[in-house]
Amino acid sequence: MNILQLHAGYRIPAGEDTVVAAEAAVLRHGGHEVVQHLAHNPPGSVDAIKVLARSLDNRQQYRRVRDLLDEHQPDLAHLHNTWFSLSTSVIDAIADHGTPLAVTVHNYRLGCLNSTLFRGSSVCTACVDRTPWSGVVHGCYRDSRVLSAIAATEVMVSRRRGVLERVDRFVAPSRFMADRLVDIGVPADRLVIKPHFTDDPGPRAAPPSASCDVVFIGRLAPGKGLETLLRAWDRASSTPDFDLRLTVVGDGPLADLAREAAPRGVDFVGWIDSSEVRERLLRARAFAFPSEWYEPFGMVLLEAMSAGVPIVATTSSDAPRITNTPSSLIAPGSDEHALAECILRLDDTTVDEVGAAARTRFEREYAPARGLAALETLYQALIDRSGPGADPWQQDGVDS
Repeated sequence: MNILQLHAGYRIPAGEDTVVAAEAAVLRHGGHEVVQHLAHNPPGSVDAIKVLARSLDNRQQYRRVRDLLDEHQPDLAHLHNTWFSLSTSVIDAIADHGTPLAVTVHNYRLGCLNSTLFRGSSVCTACVDRTPWSGVVHGCYRDSRVLSAIAATEVMVSRRRGVLERVDRFVAPSRFMADRLVDIGVPADRLVIKPHFTDDPGPRAAPPSASCDVVFIGRLAPGKGLETLLRAWDRASSTPDFDLRLTVVGDGPLADLAREAAPRGVDFVGWIDSSEVRERLLRARAFAFPSEWYEPFGMVLLEAMSAGVPIVATTSSDAPRITNTPSSLIAPGSDEHALAECILRLDDTTVDEVGAAARTRFEREYAPARGLAALETLYQALIDRSGPGADPWQQDGVDS
């Protein structure tokens, strides 16, 4: 197949960028041609405002995409992120050309200006299925009412132009996110579920029980659950004979406060190279995923599973179903008491058994070969125009 892949990258590389690169690589390895049209948002505020304002009708991007379609005549287009340097004008370009279009939805921006359905310290659905003016009042986009007003206008103009109706297939990475997207207004009959995948790091040198290291990886920001994790760690570490260590990988607005509040046995290492992250997971006893927001998927979950690491998760997202983590290692979001109990259940037998099961699940459901097969099935259904589209994961009986 010949695929046109489109994506507006982030100033700080995020999971979406990783997914885009991984899908392009696995498709090319599978013998498909991939033409990429990648854009990047400007770093400066003044330039960002100009580009954001132009996103209401970005004729430059419209013409650029039409030229690519005319030149390469792809079988289909797969769009990941339009915000905001590509703009929804590229959807018009693809639809006007008559090329089948799949859009992977990585966040909740269709119904939330800050894209997370999270404000302050809790889940927020104030703008779901209604105009996003509440997000303007609260300055939800980049903590600015001016930028939020521009973003809200872009969202509303796109809706009035019927942009959603011009997409042939919407793709959600998890069933949990798919349900949220339907609430936002994504048509359920054109929505399929295709989980992400990640590379195989190879076998572990030693079982999880040989390690005392629990790892947290993520942006140190509200919603990620780090504050709750640190309080839970303080509780757990006060028990006799507790000898585990917590390594916090990442940075963000809560970094200084988190370091000040951290109990003993916690080490902050900031952002580190992806290869070092992989090595730490391969040497870890467990991975902590205490998320409190509606996490769409969490690529780091797959990275932990590929490394054969047991995962301590919360019920705030689809992490328990994605990972098939046993209930003994699952806590309600924001519940430090329950999370502490999960940490205390990381005995040698449990971590080895759960880690082995996580590795098996990765091999069966989230390895690159599985990801390629899912993409090919999705694309063929799109090209064939065979109704709402095949969901290869549902067909194979995988409850993701």
